[in-house]
Amino acid sequence: MLKNYLITAVRNLRKNKVHSFINIAGLSVGMAVAMLIGLWIWDEVSFNRGNPEYSHIAQVMQNGTMNGSVSTWSTMPVTMAEELRQSYGSNFKYVVMSSWNESHILSVGEKKLTMTGTFFEPQGPELLKLNMTEGTRNGLKDPYSVLLSASTAKAFFGNASPMNKVIKIDGATNVKVTGVYEDLPHNSSFADVTYIVPWELNLITKTWIRQMQNPWGNNSFLVYVQLNENADMAKVSVKIKDAKLNKIPADNRKYKPELFLHPMAKWHLYSDFKNGVNTGGLIQSVWLFGIIGVFVLLLACINFMNLSTARSEKRAKEVGIRKAVGSLRGQLISQFYSESVLVALLSFIFALALVQFLLPFFNDVADKKIVILWTSPLFWLMGIGFTIITGLIAGSYPALYLSSFKPVKVLKGTFKAGRFAAAPRKVLVVLQFTVSVILVIGTIVVFKEVQYAKGRPIGYDPGGLIYVQVLNGDLHNHFDAAKNELKNEGAITEMAESYGPITGNWQTNGGFDWKGKDPNLAVDFPNSSVTYDYGKTIGWQFAQGRDFARDHASDSSAFVINESAAKYMGLKQPVGEIIKWDGQPMTIIGVIKDVITESPYTPVRPTLYYMNTDNVNFEIFKINPASSTRAAINKIEDVFKKYSPLQPFDYKFVDDEYAKKFGTEERVGKLAGFFAVLAIFISCLGLFGMASFMAEQRTKEIGVRKVLGASVANLWGLLSKDFIGLVVISLLISIPAAYYFMNSWLQNYEYHSGLPWWIFAGAATGALLITLLTVSYQSIKAALANPVKSLKTE
Repeated sequence: MLKNYLITAVRNLRKNKVHSFINIAGLSVGMAVAMLIGLWIWDEVSFNRGNPEYSHIAQVMQNGTMNGSVSTWSTMPVTMAEELRQSYGSNFKYVVMSSWNESHILSVGEKKLTMTGTFFEPQGPELLKLNMTEGTRNGLKDPYSVLLSASTAKAFFGNASPMNKVIKIDGATNVKVTGVYEDLPHNSSFADVTYIVPWELNLITKTWIRQMQNPWGNNSFLVYVQLNENADMAKVSVKIKDAKLNKIPADNRKYKPELFLHPMAKWHLYSDFKNGVNTGGLIQSVWLFGIIGVFVLLLACINFMNLSTARSEKRAKEVGIRKAVGSLRGQLISQFYSESVLVALLSFIFALALVQFLLPFFNDVADKKIVILWTSPLFWLMGIGFTIITGLIAGSYPALYLSSFKPVKVLKGTFKAGRFAAAPRKVLVVLQFTVSVILVIGTIVVFKEVQYAKGRPIGYDPGGLIYVQVLNGDLHNHFDAAKNELKNEGAITEMAESYGPITGNWQTNGGFDWKGKDPNLAVDFPNSSVTYDYGKTIGWQFAQGRDFARDHASDSSAFVINESAAKYMGLKQPVGEIIKWDGQPMTIIGVIKDVITESPYTPVRPTLYYMNTDNVNFEIFKINPASSTRAAINKIEDVFKKYSPLQPFDYKFVDDEYAKKFGTEERVGKLAGFFAVLAIFISCLGLFGMASFMAEQRTKEIGVRKVLGASVANLWGLLSKDFIGLVVISLLISIPAAYYFMNSWLQNYEYHSGLPWWIFAGAATGALLITLLTVSYQSIKAALANPVKSLKTE
């Protein structure tokens, strides 16, 4: 029986080639979209799950009251890990101190590479559950040891074993390779860790850590924990709440620090905090694209259902004959289900090919390394099961509807579909275009928001600016010579140094007092040390006052502040005012327009700049516009290598780094746009098929109208108006819905654009034009047909 069903299904597919193509193409695209989104969601929700102790690992974080509101940050004092071990050790299996990921120069002989890695306490590799290919996880007990990722080991030693080989860090410290671990997966928070060195070496090589006068007052490090098997994450989080508050000096308690555990399960998808409360994060994108995937697949199923039910009268005689010769309704239902499942299986095969073709583009846009899980039984089980379910859903209405025909009426020729037979099809067409238009409007709004934020004044001129993070003091010690040489060669117009990059804040501090400040107000301001000509190099825009100058010796105790700082402090005439920093008086000499160093979607925080020619780690170059960029960079590289031969010349363009701040929103916009195009394609396929069917169904009517004098334009309007009416209804639903959803999305950004009328008008016009273009081919083709042929007796 099943063989007969399949043979009949194949014959019907071959007999109705256009109908079959539309169904298979639509379902293939819908399945491909659902598959891509499913793989993306799996990659997101499985972030960090490569660690078998995933559910017991957390990062210690803290809330604090600063600048009048509660802030959340992940940095900890250097003494925090030991305090947790001593006072709360029974709750933890591991407590591990860590640095941030840091760039350092690793060298073996003449080979030098700038790599990112971290300093970990000895139990760090156990907490990460590193898969060791050589050595063991206990390889950090010697302070002069290093663990390498497999790719790093290969980069330096090829296929030879690196064990017990010596690597030099920053041209100064020799460490011995004591282990090699498999590269951590791309969907891991530690994916960029290419080497691990002992925490003790961090203390040895960085004297400022050992010499801190108040270790509890400096929050520069990270603490990770793994709880004991029987420990409850929420209860332990409450227990350690006051671990810092009980240790800090009394004058720092106004910050009201409260520790808590942020589980590894939430690091990636729930990373946003507002006023000390977790407000979500990327999980919103997961839900968004999950819903899009479901709806795009639904659109493809709608096409199948629409076209199958629309052609019901064509198959009415077939159903009547089958019933007359003894077929049961259940057998007919099985027949129609077998056809829909066959279409779904063929679509699944084409969808796999389409996904494989699109994955490189998709990964590039989504910044992923997703692959089809060809060898996973679970993937095939879910894929085939999903396909069968899709086939059953898509074929359910046709199967139940077609099998209900009465054979007597059909065979006597008195069968009529009924006044409301087309109603479900119309509802489904409206649903299709409602979803499509919402996606289009959403895509436009996302891109408009990105462009709006990009158009925000950034407070400096990024054109021609490059910077290099210096990992040793060689170039700094020859700064004047290097600058003069580059200026004389015409490669640059200015050069300066700073602590931290132009596009980021690397430090914040409290302890600031000024005239009129509430003594109970705890503040924490971003700040950066800079050298002379920093403002001239990057193009500071002064609202008041002046820049740091060599002929003003007092500038060593001066601040240049931004407008947000002047406003926050309530200083109407800030130039000349005194700000005390931990009791040290500093004079405001200038006020600059706000420089965007953090998110371009949030207000700029009060920021202070001060002179310190020793506390710097970035070299900044302003390329001479009269020189070609390539030639200038080559000259800068030559001078860089001359004075700093041990460090690779790894430069970055400031405008490129600033552009990365829009990466997440641009990815969301591109992916939403991609899926919107596919949704419209699927909807248009359905419209094309419906228009084709309706033109065929009304062939004789069109012939009669032509004989009676109807023009091509009249007939085109007659055949198109029904579809235009359905699209208009969908617009009346989709536009308010899109306004509601996108207005809610924009509220996530403090600096956001509005929702102008032209977005909705453009989407509506586009939907109507696409509808007309889609149905016009079939309408005009039918209108141009020879009425003699149309009116021939069957």
